[in-house]
Amino acid sequence: MKFWQRALKSVTRRKGRSFILFLVIFILGNVIAGAVAIQQSTENVEKETKKQMGSQATVDMDYEKLEKEQQKNPEKFEGDEWAKPPSMKELEAIGKLSYVRYYDMSIPGYIGTNKFKAYSPEEGSVSYGGAYKYGFNIKGVNRKEVVDLEEGIIKLESGETFTDKAIKDGENTVLISREVAEANNLSVGDQVALDVSEQAYSEEPMEEESEEPATPEVLTFDFPVKVGGIFSVVKKEKTEKSKDEDNGEAEWRAMEQINTIYMPNELVKALNKEQSQKFWNMSEEDLALQESQEYYQVTYVLKSIDDVEAFREEANALISNEYYQVFASTDQYDQIAGGMKKLGTISKYVVIIAALATILIISLVVLLFLRDRKHELGIYLSLGESRTEIIGQIIVELLLTSIIALVLSLITGNLLGGAVSNSLLQTDWLNNSSDMMGGYMGGYSLNTPSVSYEDIQSAYKVTFSAGYIISYLLLGLGTVLLSAILPLLYILRLNPKKIMM
Repeated sequence: MKFWQRALKSVTRRKGRSFILFLVIFILGNVIAGAVAIQQSTENVEKETKKQMGSQATVDMDYEKLEKEQQKNPEKFEGDEWAKPPSMKELEAIGKLSYVRYYDMSIPGYIGTNKFKAYSPEEGSVSYGGAYKYGFNIKGVNRKEVVDLEEGIIKLESGETFTDKAIKDGENTVLISREVAEANNLSVGDQVALDVSEQAYSEEPMEEESEEPATPEVLTFDFPVKVGGIFSVVKKEKTEKSKDEDNGEAEWRAMEQINTIYMPNELVKALNKEQSQKFWNMSEEDLALQESQEYYQVTYVLKSIDDVEAFREEANALISNEYYQVFASTDQYDQIAGGMKKLGTISKYVVIIAALATILIISLVVLLFLRDRKHELGIYLSLGESRTEIIGQIIVELLLTSIIALVLSLITGNLLGGAVSNSLLQTDWLNNSSDMMGGYMGGYSLNTPSVSYEDIQSAYKVTFSAGYIISYLLLGLGTVLLSAILPLLYILRLNPKKIMM
């Protein structure tokens, strides 16, 4: 009879022992399966959430580090060297790293207007005060493929984006949102004059006896542009939970995006220069200095979300100013999802402890069973059976029982993992979102979808995934096979002559 046939008969004939072994593996398997289910679910939430947030990065000042350094050593910040942003050469060197799919350098701007209307939400209006009623963010672009279009932040509804010539020459073509176009009754191809307004105080010295505060003068100039395209903002779908909660920040971000005007970088430079001349009477010398020190918001779009940390390490090494560093779109997840990471870490420890306990307990159980079968094994050896075949028989017996127990515990363990994680998510123990309320979110200039802890919590689901099934079965069978090492050493030491005496 073949050793595997003997193994099959041994399992069916020794029902009591087989059931005890099955029960031990089933109970321990439930603990491992539950922990693996939680670990896999937390990893899936992180992976999917970061994928939605996009693989963007930027270079920005690390204000948290700056504040700590200023408190420790204020003399170090008497000059202005510490505030010097990374040079163009450094920013371009970062853009040439192999992780970068493409990058965009944008000149930001801001204008206030009175005639050109901005979008305001139906509930509540925005008051800017001062010299203008409406405010617009200006976003310069240096490539015809606008980053926010490519990354799905906005969608072009009509018209077209910029041409290479328009980018290079700084043509007065702009992209505006559908809401702003409707508010101003504009369509693609229309010419419009942006009535850029600002208040300025007289440079003449006030009379000493005058008690009246100085009255600012409202200055305005027209900046003609042509509507080249109209876009709509792609809004994130609200989760069931977030529908009932205050979503003010998301609404505010959406309004900021709607009231953004895209135009070539060269046109933004011209707009900023005209503002400096007409509002603040800046001299030609100062204008030239301002232009040479133009600030760029740079956006690096990476090839893969998995490249973020490697890119950050290499890019930070290229930045000479120690107070500037790389911020990634996924940093927001790492800051908010501390509770979810805590759950994943705990489940990882549970898996390790449960696997070690399983190896120890199954080893002892099998060893005790083999000691009871010493005479049986001695007869096999006396009849000329090789130790290899006897070891094969024991392994087959162990695997037959283990596979049944592991498959059943795969189902119950998944249910156990779901029940435990749901219970933990109902508590405030895992929610650390309040810790972030007072903290500065690095890389704020990145125009990526924001997430809240409620979004992450809603995305958490314990399900049967291929990764979960494969991970659990590999871990379970590997643990069982490791637990067989000690009992197999016992078989190697058996002496048939002494046993049969």
